[in-house]
Amino acid sequence: MSDFARQQSEFQRGILAGDDAILAEILDSPRETRATLFGVYRHAYGSRLVEAMRNDHELLHRYLGDDTFDEMGHAYVKARPSEHPNLRWFSQGLPDFLRSSEPYSNHPVLADLAALEQALNDAFDAPEGAVLALEAMAGFAPERWNGLVFTPHPSARRIELSTNAAAIWMALKDEETPPEAETLAEPSSLLIWRQDTTPMFRELPVEEAMMWDEAGNGIPFGVLCEMLATYDDPDGAAARGATYLHGWITAGLLTAASVHP
Repeated sequence: MSDFARQQSEFQRGILAGDDAILAEILDSPRETRATLFGVYRHAYGSRLVEAMRNDHELLHRYLGDDTFDEMGHAYVKARPSEHPNLRWFSQGLPDFLRSSEPYSNHPVLADLAALEQALNDAFDAPEGAVLALEAMAGFAPERWNGLVFTPHPSARRIELSTNAAAIWMALKDEETPPEAETLAEPSSLLIWRQDTTPMFRELPVEEAMMWDEAGNGIPFGVLCEMLATYDDPDGAAARGATYLHGWITAGLLTAASVHP
């Protein structure tokens, strides 16, 4: 390794890992010590990453306020040094950090807000995919419907939240005073996807959440309806299944339907 390359490596370690070896190669200035001078680079690096987190988690930032968000952001930078050249992926571990690190883990709504914003960002950046049209369903004879399997759109995913973070997110988005954070009696299932170019989400009832998960696993429509029959009125299971399916198609949540071999 050349001397210049070694210096670059030590400089990087000094910023990323707090290693002070590089200070031996920096001169004090007439006004400041080498530690202070190098600290400018360390602070600028961390601040740039926190700024990127503000962009990715705009409403979490609004919820926490400048000072608390920046304090949290710098704690995250220290705990999870960047390992990817693209800043877009730096805050991917934020929900887990907030869920597992005190004092933030004492407020589960923070991890839920971060998870919701992350899922919306991921939906926006997801690959393009064909959108299944209602007209295409007319091409399947009624006797083939029991064997139909469906392909979710690449942007679609389901998450569960333990708090009322979705209601807080909506209030913040509308620039309204958010409700007090509270833990839900049962987790809330949210379906998140991109409709045209806009990330969307909506809450799913337990029955529909089950059907969505199993449809994504390739379970045919007929079997899905049999599973719905265990949740509520068995006689209305097929109608409920058709209603859920209609909603998915009109929202652009599916890319294809095919007959299970």
